[in-house]
Amino acid sequence: MTRRWLLKGVGALGIMAALGRLLPSYVLAGTTMAEAGFSSKLHGKTIDLRIAESPFQIGELTGIAKTINGTLPGPLIRLQEGDNVTLNVTNRLMEDTSIHWHGLLLPPNMDGVPGVSFGGIKPASTFSYRYPIRQSGTYWYHSHSGFQEQSGVYGPLIIDPIEPEPFHYDRDYVVVLSDWTFESPESVFANLKKQSDYYNFQKRAAPEFFSDVSRMGLGPALQNYLMWDRMRMDPTDFADVTAYTYTYLMNGLAPDQNWTGLFRPGERVRLRFIAATAMTFYDVRLPGLTMTVVQADGQNVQPVAVDEFRIGPAETYDVIVQPMEDRAYTIFAETMDRSGYARGTLAPRIGMTAPLPDRRPRPLRTMAAMGMHMDGMDMDGMDMADMNKHDQHGNLHSEHSGMDEPRNHATLNNHDSHEMSGHAGNASRHSMIPGSTPVKHAPGHHGTGNQSVAEFSRQQLDEPGIGLENTGTRVLVYTDLKSLAPYPDQREPGREIELHLTGHMERYMWSFDGKKYSEAKEPIFFRHGERLRFTFVNDTMMEHPLHLHGMWMHLENGAGAFLPRKHTVIVKPAERVSVAITADAPGRWAFHCHLLFHMEAGMFRVVEVSAGDPTGRA
Repeated sequence: MTRRWLLKGVGALGIMAALGRLLPSYVLAGTTMAEAGFSSKLHGKTIDLRIAESPFQIGELTGIAKTINGTLPGPLIRLQEGDNVTLNVTNRLMEDTSIHWHGLLLPPNMDGVPGVSFGGIKPASTFSYRYPIRQSGTYWYHSHSGFQEQSGVYGPLIIDPIEPEPFHYDRDYVVVLSDWTFESPESVFANLKKQSDYYNFQKRAAPEFFSDVSRMGLGPALQNYLMWDRMRMDPTDFADVTAYTYTYLMNGLAPDQNWTGLFRPGERVRLRFIAATAMTFYDVRLPGLTMTVVQADGQNVQPVAVDEFRIGPAETYDVIVQPMEDRAYTIFAETMDRSGYARGTLAPRIGMTAPLPDRRPRPLRTMAAMGMHMDGMDMDGMDMADMNKHDQHGNLHSEHSGMDEPRNHATLNNHDSHEMSGHAGNASRHSMIPGSTPVKHAPGHHGTGNQSVAEFSRQQLDEPGIGLENTGTRVLVYTDLKSLAPYPDQREPGREIELHLTGHMERYMWSFDGKKYSEAKEPIFFRHGERLRFTFVNDTMMEHPLHLHGMWMHLENGAGAFLPRKHTVIVKPAERVSVAITADAPGRWAFHCHLLFHMEAGMFRVVEVSAGDPTGRA
């Protein structure tokens, strides 16, 4: 307990009461709401929220969280499609705050991003968000002010549809995945700026080098290590912040606290997974149960059965499971870097647990997976197992095998321009991997904010992601996602904007097109009413979840008229991803990487939707 709280006169009994109030009602799924003494949710057309500081405890450690209505995560807000709602947010902090309604279509001044189209909420003041509810599904809300999201200002948001849902379920649980540190987020960010691998304690060591020598031979192993050293990178870089400082939470509970949801054998249970994480990708599975994915980012999709899915910060997936046996099942969310996990249980009765699955070894990145040629490197003695991938059906894909690109348009052959129009035939393909596209950059793309440039890029939407290639499980991939109904705007995009995801790991600088937000002099301009293609090329060695405010992104994954609508899209290293957008929301909107520290380091832009580009370029 900190001296700060002691000076505020909070006694031990009062502290424990406050800690009890930190559990929102949906966490107490194993007890009745009457027993817990909580209302089940916040609902209706007018809702009051307050943001303040509260003590937060895990084990023997107590820290200070920024909470909504005294809980972490914040309360479950349940709204009705078609309603006009008012959400009054009162700021009881000593600093400005805000709430962004992630994935909701609303007026720009209600979007809650300070400095874009909203001034923020000053201390001791209340801001009223008023907007119509134009959609349904699973969403969430969080602060867009500084590092407050990392400190606890987030919560789930469910919108019930006007029309009956196209799938049946008997129970409905929200599963909020997040990450918590007892360090101040400002200290975490400062540590990363001083040393980008500050939290990486999984680097290759001498025993692993000798193992590689035995497996690959001395020459190839040494060459591989020296190549990574010359690039000042490490093949174990998967997460900037790891379990060294993070505790991974499920509905605000640590793994040993074991959040539990009840079921009766044979019931269909809906699990609404929300990745309210600041910096963490999770691989989610329920050993012994098949998950049927029915929604992605709040939008209904054609049901797809999987054993596992990767969820990045800000994404949501709704799945239905049907446990038939009278036993417990573990909900296991392992971090992509394998340094830790969040955990919960589905069980017929309170107090039941199920075994944890075996932990998987941490993977290693390869040069090829990062879009780098390996010319001049002796490949004869190298074990290529790490460079082979199996899809969720057990089919082998090699990094050196050709693969079709699931795009709905021809590959463009002019990548020298930041903005390109129309279709221009097929690009010449002479990179290391057949099916990839050589990366060319416009002047300025190689700015000081870009440490390295991928030599080729390719679509990887049919690949589960590194660390999930050879699991023996059916893993959800983006090409599995198909909208339940054809999307309304079937126009072919009239122009294309290409944006490069850039970064400098050693200096911990993150940017678009080599420029931090503070260096970007102009917004990205969309013409109101146009249909355009937004193409992302990842020049970095890390995955980035990209989030566009105010408009849907239709992921061009080969689904024809059934392209899935997403508000957040993960782009893998050396990947080229295109989304189609209908610019139907006039105003200024945020576009950024949803890794919080990447956004704060500069991976942020403003998209302006207007009648025309004032610069005359659009």
